[in-house]
Amino acid sequence: MKANNNSNLRTCPLCGAQYGGYPALSRKYPNTQICPDCGTREALESIGVSADEQEKIIDIIHNRTHSSDR
Repeated sequence: MKANNNSNLRTCPLCGAQYGGYPALSRKYPNTQICPDCGTREALESIGVSADEQEKIIDIIHNRTHSSDR
């Protein structure tokens, strides 16, 4: 069972989402820590993946992550 510790939550400066765990380092804004989803979006954008496809990939990541928590 995973503990839910709200004191470790951060707020992403790009999307405003609260997240726990390790931040990503922004490719666009030097020395700026962002949420893992925004980090994934920036990485995918850098290789030319469309915004629609980025969201599909992030949904897959979330579905696989939540499935492994069971």
